[in-house]
Amino acid sequence: MVRVRFFAAAEEAVGSSELIVDAATLAALTARLRDDHPALAEILPRCSVLVDGARVDESWPLTADAVVDVLPPFAGG
Repeated sequence: MVRVRFFAAAEEAVGSSELIVDAATLAALTARLRDDHPALAEILPRCSVLVDGARVDESWPLTADAVVDVLPPFAGG
């Protein structure tokens, strides 16, 4: 099971700051998130998705202790 943390608009779209999800790869995880949370599907393409703090390819295998952060673009200056 992978711990997924959501920030800002992604958190609002999911309705939670964190979920535990079963997924073998980053691609499988993002597909499941899009299916389970239609509001997140709209913003997910603009989000940075980090696995254990690093940007990785969608084929990246997820370990049971992985932490995935979903970070929408931030505004400000």
